[in-house]
Amino acid sequence: MPVEITHQAKVPDNMARQRLDHVVSHLFPQYSRSRLQSWIKSGGVTVDGQLKRTGQKLYGGENIAIAVVTVEVESVPQEMALDVVFEDEALLVVNKPMGLVVHPGAGNMDGTLLNALLYHYPDLDGVPRAGIVHRLDKDTTGLLVVAKTLESQNQLVQQLQARTVKRLYEAVVYGVFEGPGKVDAAIGRHVSQRTKMAVRRDGKEAISRYRVLQQFGEHTRLEVSLETGRTHQIRVHMQHIRHSLIGDNTYGGGYKIPRNRQPILLEALQSFPRPALHARELSLQHPTTGVNCRWTVALPEDMEVLLAALSAADICD
Repeated sequence: MPVEITHQAKVPDNMARQRLDHVVSHLFPQYSRSRLQSWIKSGGVTVDGQLKRTGQKLYGGENIAIAVVTVEVESVPQEMALDVVFEDEALLVVNKPMGLVVHPGAGNMDGTLLNALLYHYPDLDGVPRAGIVHRLDKDTTGLLVVAKTLESQNQLVQQLQARTVKRLYEAVVYGVFEGPGKVDAAIGRHVSQRTKMAVRRDGKEAISRYRVLQQFGEHTRLEVSLETGRTHQIRVHMQHIRHSLIGDNTYGGGYKIPRNRQPILLEALQSFPRPALHARELSLQHPTTGVNCRWTVALPEDMEVLLAALSAADICD
């Protein structure tokens, strides 16, 4: 159904000489930069009543107006179980299971986390994307924060843009590591396979840090922290340094036969159904109280079983 969107704001003096698309992203953080750029190009954004290019520099003090009519895909509430780790009047923290798509899209128009949120929290119908401010891949498990009000959503988006939201993941990968490390490699859309991402010189900045939690004979359990939040970032970065995730058929090239041919290990590696990745810890500043908050959630059963098999194979080797 058509939705009319109108906003007005004045450009702060301290944003002088910055690009128009950067300025509007700062002033209207409830919208993605790509959406704002498309509105600028289509004439939905004006500066002092004039149309401008996305990269045009501003002086400070200008009046920016947004006036667009969009056709939003109407998502229906669906009764689905939610594992809520924390809830108050401002936000929810959800433990997402394997196989649950976060937001409707091509091939997944319903049965998503968004549909479940609308069922359990009907008021989220008035918040863009039902309060979802970041995503996890379909088969990644773990913590995800949802804003319950527009004000909370704006504040959380600002924290994400400022990189003050801390996210710790656990991953189980092929190969061994000598110690902690950092992957600083820009990520963009794959040049030929458009559903995939890849390390590219012209991509967006992407930084991941990792440290070893547990070393097995030919595999490693890692803790990975994100400084940026690019699509498939951990999976792409681990592939880039030749330590792809167990179970990652998209970026890892599928099952790799180990030198240790213990049956328990072969079965665990062959049968693991997804990339071995779990969002274990989430830290942020509460959007209304300002209190620093941190949540953790245990590993899912499939990763516990995988780690037990890796340990058992090491003992038997």
